[in-house]
Amino acid sequence: MLSRFPLTILFVAGMMMPTAAASLNKTYSYFSIGGKTLEEIEEELVKRGPQVKSTGRRHPGATQMEFTTRLAYAEKKGSCTIVKAAVSVRAKMILPRWRQRARADGDTRLIWDTLSSDIKRHEESHVVIAKNHARELEQALKAIGRQKNCQIAAAKAKTTSEKILERHDRAQDAFDKVEGINFESRIIRLLRYRMERIEAAKKPG
Repeated sequence: MLSRFPLTILFVAGMMMPTAAASLNKTYSYFSIGGKTLEEIEEELVKRGPQVKSTGRRHPGATQMEFTTRLAYAEKKGSCTIVKAAVSVRAKMILPRWRQRARADGDTRLIWDTLSSDIKRHEESHVVIAKNHARELEQALKAIGRQKNCQIAAAKAKTTSEKILERHDRAQDAFDKVEGINFESRIIRLLRYRMERIEAAKKPG
């Protein structure tokens, strides 16, 4: 589930040092949950999971995302050009950490391992979507081309940023919707795969 920080756009006049295209700063934080059974774990996730503003509910995991755009302009007589465009994404993933593993049975541990792995994969996918749109935004800003003055160039950059970030938000929402629909079948498939791996490991070589 995605949680968004406000967009930050920094318009910097003049030249700036080169930066890596669509840079990403990714961090992790964890919230602890208890429970020895699946029912207790579910209750803990509902009670302690991060609250997402867009839904008003708590979720098993969340990713807070912030885009920062830095632009540099070169102004000549009668024209202005965006000479540098760098978009960075700051992503903070909030994931669950189960404290009662040693006191739970093997089936519960297996299901938890499968579920927690899927939660992490889901949040990592949100970050990939953001990084892809950050690259798209960089390219679109660099393609704005020469304008009559820097005020016009800045206005076009703002409009371009808003359009692509709106497209980013729609892509994130669509991803959440598809993931929600396929959740049960995906977990069952992952459980079967893990059980097959465990059984294969038990067989003598």
